Amino acid sequence: MFIGEAIDFSIKALKANPVRSFLTCLGMVIGTSSVILVVTISLTSRDYILEQIEGIGSNIVYAYYQGKESTVLNDADYVKMADVDALRDRLGSRIIAVTGVMTIYDRMLIRGKERDVRINGADQYYVAVRNLAVTDGRFFDASDISLRQKVALLTDSLAERLFGSRANAIGQIVKVHQLQFMVIGTFREKVETYGQSELDKDTVIIPITVLKYFIPFERIDPVYIQARSPQGVDAVAQSVRLILESRHRPGALYRVETLTAILNAAKNIALILSLVLVLVSTIALVISGIGIMNIMLVTVTERTREIGLRMAVGASRREILIQFLTEAVMVSLAGGILGILVGVAIPLSVAFFADNVHIPISTAAVVIAFGVSVLVGLVFGLLPANRASRLNPTEALRYE
Repeated sequence: MFIGEAIDFSIKALKANPVRSFLTCLGMVIGTSSVILVVTISLTSRDYILEQIEGIGSNIVYAYYQGKESTVLNDADYVKMADVDALRDRLGSRIIAVTGVMTIYDRMLIRGKERDVRINGADQYYVAVRNLAVTDGRFFDASDISLRQKVALLTDSLAERLFGSRANAIGQIVKVHQLQFMVIGTFREKVETYGQSELDKDTVIIPITVLKYFIPFERIDPVYIQARSPQGVDAVAQSVRLILESRHRPGALYRVETLTAILNAAKNIALILSLVLVLVSTIALVISGIGIMNIMLVTVTERTREIGLRMAVGASRREILIQFLTEAVMVSLAGGILGILVGVAIPLSVAFFADNVHIPISTAAVVIAFGVSVLVGLVFGLLPANRASRLNPTEALRYE
């Protein structure tokens, strides 16, 4: 028997029981589409998480004073502006920029109520290192810092609550500890940190050279260092620790951290999540395969006389095996193709309901789903096909 004849016999057999064929095929549709959807969801989630982390800066090192081995606290142990300058000089071409942040709090009248507002002191490098978006106006320049200009930037949220809009805020006056500052710009984080950094929704940034006069002693917390490349982050972090420790008293502890560890942890979590989801989808495919096997076993029993008749007129056991195996593969393959179409159509249809949303479809997942559907048909169709090929022709003809 040629493969073409086997396919022809299989199509006729499947058409003879269309409802049974459809329901058997439906299991493969669900299993195959779930594989594609699961892989698509896991890849999209992983890419989104990594994009958010990398948006903060995958080559960022940040450091701050952690404490002292002894119980005696001296404000000289804190990171100072002189330390920021030393880091710039000693790290040299290995870095892009260094910037430090000082923080105090003040109260402002916002929509008729006094509220606490975070006041950060920063320099002209802060906007690039922290990956901020200036939404209106401008950020500090070198002269604002060196001349200690009384200028300020507001978060978008604070500008809108104080003055109605970002544009209206430009040129307005805000008071910080009774000192007047002119608003020169508004900003937001390109990647939201949800208040887990030195920025929150109500934040004012003023030149660090001005803010230092509002506090009894200098305390940079944190200092940010932007390495030249992600590959050099670990080496820069080690150098930062050594520089800070060498410039302060023995026993002073400084915490130096990077986003590399967070990135690696996120990648591992995404990988484990993907494997678990794929495993669940694989179970769905196995269940579909078992369904195909059960239906094919029933089919073999129902068609025992047909098998006996075909053997009586010269069909070999190998031809019977190929016929039933082809039938199982066709059911599995048809379900797999429909499942692939469903699995691809759902992510693509999201674009009709949400603008600017692109969900990547993994080509590898489509290829794997197609291959698995063929494999399921072969593996789970082998037992029924083998049973059909081993029937005794004489007994098969007498079967009622």
